[in-house]
Amino acid sequence: MSPVDAKTCLIVDDSRIIRKVARRILEDLAFEVQEAADGAEALEACVGAMPDVVLLDWQMPIMDGMTFLGRLRALPDGREPKVLFCSVETRADRIAEALSAGADEYVMKPFDGDILQSKLAEVGAIQTPS
Repeated sequence: MSPVDAKTCLIVDDSRIIRKVARRILEDLAFEVQEAADGAEALEACVGAMPDVVLLDWQMPIMDGMTFLGRLRALPDGREPKVLFCSVETRADRIAEALSAGADEYVMKPFDGDILQSKLAEVGAIQTPS
């Protein structure tokens, strides 16, 4: 795969450990990865270069995931990225809230490579191995 074909992913999480784990999984799936520790940092990154996929935490300081998602979707190309909310939030109403706010899929923490790969395939961000 040439660098032109490489998909990009922005990992937005205030936990350095979660970002590190997600980065390893995504790089194994041939993504170019960028990281942001909060929604404000993530929004700045998206204005600079819109990623193909955003892996988004809910609870973060400065700007939380829901606020970021609303602002991302309001940007000129902000409807383009596939957004996977990644959270410990398990209540069905909260998951529905994230999806209706513009998230494409929802991933429960903790997650592993298989879960993340299947969610990325579900939203069409990667091809499933045949």
